This record gives sequence, C-alpha cells and structure tokens, in this order.
Amino acid sequence: MENKMFCFQCQETAGGKGCTICGVCGKKPEVAAMQDLLVYTLKGLSVVTTRLRGEGKPVSADVNHLVTVNLFITITNANFDRAAIIRAIHKTLKTKCELLAQLADKSNLPEAALWDGDEAEFDAKAVTVGVLATANEDVRSLRELIIYGLKGLAAYSKHANALMQDNAEIDAFIQSALAKTLDDTLDANALTALVLETGKYGVDGMALLDKANTAAYGNPEITEVELGVRNNPGILISGHDLRDLEMLLEQSAGQGVDIYTHSEMLPAHYYPAFKKYPHFAGNYGNAWWKQKEEFEAFNGPILMTTNCVVPPAESYRARLWTTGAAGFPGCNHISGEYGETKDFSAIIEQAKTCQPPKQLETGKIVGGFAHEQVFALADKVVEAVKSGAIRKFVVMAGCDGRMKSREYYAEFAKKLPKDVVILTAGCAKYKYNKLPLGDIGGIPRVLDAGQCNDSYSLALIALKLKEVFELKDINDLPLCFNIAWYEQKAVIVLLALLYLGVKNIHLGPTLPAFLSPNIAKVLVENFGIAGIGTVDEDLRLFFGE
Repeated sequence: MENKMFCFQCQETAGGKGCTICGVCGKKPEVAAMQDLLVYTLKGLSVVTTRLRGEGKPVSADVNHLVTVNLFITITNANFDRAAIIRAIHKTLKTKCELLAQLADKSNLPEAALWDGDEAEFDAKAVTVGVLATANEDVRSLRELIIYGLKGLAAYSKHANALMQDNAEIDAFIQSALAKTLDDTLDANALTALVLETGKYGVDGMALLDKANTAAYGNPEITEVELGVRNNPGILISGHDLRDLEMLLEQSAGQGVDIYTHSEMLPAHYYPAFKKYPHFAGNYGNAWWKQKEEFEAFNGPILMTTNCVVPPAESYRARLWTTGAAGFPGCNHISGEYGETKDFSAIIEQAKTCQPPKQLETGKIVGGFAHEQVFALADKVVEAVKSGAIRKFVVMAGCDGRMKSREYYAEFAKKLPKDVVILTAGCAKYKYNKLPLGDIGGIPRVLDAGQCNDSYSLALIALKLKEVFELKDINDLPLCFNIAWYEQKAVIVLLALLYLGVKNIHLGPTLPAFLSPNIAKVLVENFGIAGIGTVDEDLRLFFGE
C-alpha cells in the first residue's frame, strides 16, 4: 500500500499547513509512516502500563526508558532510518504483549493495546493511525499538542536517564497522557486540562535534567568559548547529550584529536567538569540548519547525539556518526544502553586520518548564565533594574531554523533599546549571540543560560526576580517573551511557561500549524499567546518605541 504522509509537528511544515509529499526536514513518506506507527504502538503500550499501575503492579525502569527513547526517535530531525524505527516498533510490540499477559483486567481495551501485527502489515496499518485518524479538528489539535509536548518531555527525560536520574511520576504521566489521547470520551475541556498538566510535568522534567546535569558536571559558570580552530584533527559533537560528550572526551584524551562542540552542544563549555580536558577545543559553526556547509568544512567526523540531523551530502556521509535516538541510513551508529559505556574508538580512529578543521571564524563568545550563576549576580542585576540602567528583560529562547523570516530575531536584537537585556537558551541564540551588543554596567546584554532545556533556568530566574521585587504575579516583572520555536522540545517549554502562569508570550516566526482556529483562539483569549509582527511594530509593542 502506498504511504500517505501527513506531518505538521514542526514550524517549517510545508505551506504552514502540513507535509504531504516529503518532509521539509528531509523525512521520506515511508519513514514518516513508521514514525506514526511507532507513536501508535507506544500509545497502546501506555494503555497497558497505566492499567498495570492501576492494579498496583510495578512497571520497570526499562519499560519507561523504552517509551522515552522511542518517543524521542519521532522528534523532528532525529531519526531518518526506517529499519531502525521498525526495530523499535517490534521491541515495543513485544514489550506490550509481555505486559498484557500480566493484566488482570483486559476488558474495554482500545485497539492500540491489542494490535500485534507482523511487519508485512506495518505500512497498511500506519496509513490508518496517523495524525488525520482523529476526525474532529479541535480534538486532533489538542491531542497533537499534548503528544508533541510529551515528545519534548521524553527527550529531556532521556538525557536525565542517561545520567542515571529517573522520576517514576514523570514516566507514569507520559504514559497515562499518551493513553488518554486514545480516549474518545475526553472532550476539549478535558484535553485542555491535560495540556496544562503536561506543562506541569514539563517543569518537573526540566528540573530533573537540571539536577542530573549539575550533579554530574557542576553548575554552569560564566565562560568564554573559543570560536577558532587548532592544528590537530578534530571530532565535532552536536546535539544535547552531555553524557555522550563526557565519554567521548574521556576516550579521546591523549589521542592527538581535539573535540569541538556544534549548535546545542555549545553550553557544555560552561560546565566546570569539562574544563579539565585540554583537548576540548571550542565551538565550531552555528545553529543546526547550517550543518551541510559547516560539516563539509570541518573535515573530520561528526557525532550527532540527538535530533537536528540534516540529511547529509554524500561527500561527508561517511564522516557522520549517530548515537542514541538519532539515526540516518548509511551512517555509522554507535550503540549503548543506559548505564553502559559507549565505544567511541572507531570515530576517534577515523578522526586521526582526517585533516584539521577549516577555520570558519575567530574570536570568543560568552555564556554560562544559568540560574545559579545569575543568582550569584542577583544584587548587581537588581541594582541595575532599580537604578533604571536595565529597563527590561526580553526572553528570546527557543530554536533557530532555515526560514528567511527568522532574520526577524537578529534584527530585533540589533534594534533593541540599549537598556534591554536578552535572556536566552536554545539554538535561537545563534541569531544574535555573536553580535556586538555590549553590556550594561558589566552585565552582558545577552545572557545565555544554555540548551533549550535550560529554559528552566530562565523560569527560575524569573521566579527569583518576582520574589526579590515582592511581586504577586510573574507577569508584573519587567520581562517580556519573544520566543522562536521549531520542534517539539520548544512545545514542552511553551507548555511549562503556560503552567507557571506566564502570559502574553509571542511565538514565531509562525504559530503552530497543529493549532486549529478554535484552539488557537482559546490560547489567545486565556493566555495571550500571539504571533510576531514586524520588528518595528513589536519594538513599539514591547517597549513603546
């Protein structure tokens, strides 16, 4: 049967409506079909695990990890390898069958919990269980909003799990919420409540990862990161998984190979634990979408630890390696389960045969303004606000992307009043973190907290300022939100902010295609969610000028 594709989970979806022929990300219809089927089988598994918990029976951490990593596989730009996704479907179905046998009450189970087709049926089944299987547009919109939030939450949980940190309540929620997206008795009101509950667990999930990262590697600190290159061969590591970076640094020490970060791995330089490695050279390149040109120029191998894979050119495909939830057909994949030490020897040996990276730029950039570092500067920041030196903070966290409309964020940053400070996290910062925006009394005008998950730091900073200024409402702070989004980790950050009570968030460069007109209206009326206008219009809106 012919695969019929429909995907609208990312900001760049075709025509702002949905990809139906091939994903703008490069995802083929046959891969999209298997991702749809994997999500469906995870819903079925989650019905079973949720009912098992209701019967007072344990669900193992291995099952929880299976759900999180398989959800992660379906995030935009993570895994393009149909064969790998099919293996994940088989494993999910096998696990579900084993757990189903443990259920005392098998009555009224949905079809997803019972289906156990063989591989010959996968394509035909996938056609019937994709996004459009939910006929009601508003119910579909809310279900997908929940599922995309859960995908982002699963990604953050997976990184914490890799550092042996688990939260059983988060895992149980992910699974119960997945199960509820199959429940046709839930109306729009019930699903809207589940959206906000997803945001609550989004806060918990980011707190779990923050705890995992800082316990393992220390609290981020203000750091200057080199942008130039050295004369040794190098390995470029991209993505978000700090445990993968740690293992790579340990195994490459003394090998004559330097390690460079790319895109969302840049904030690794801010952690004290990684500064002991003299071959941890600096950051190379920019946000994920420029990787074709930058990976070509790097000359050495590239390790993709998470999503944000762009289908590689043939010229460097043999140098592109994946691990964890990431995958691309024809590229080497490094395996390893939770708690295991992965073997990076092959990528290190390949690096030794390569030329050093071609220099793209020189200079340094400053980051490391996570919550503990900003709290240490709190007196200075508060005084700057009270004196009027800092008029306002603008949160410009989120994602970067290819669309020309995203130049808005660079122009917005350039035109900001000189007494406004940017708080950022995620790869959106590459639109402005190399601009000469200066400082205010020694406080840089771009305070980079780190990766997209470090938006948690920005929330903590906002709550701390609310406490310091003795305000009743977080929305009374001299703080506005102008956030760029691209994929599902940005969705869970948005839901977390809504749960925390933040209102009047501006989201761009376009509003999500998966929001139906009615659901978008609810978000506008209840939370003040809005899109972006022109730079000048929005400057007047935010700052009155």
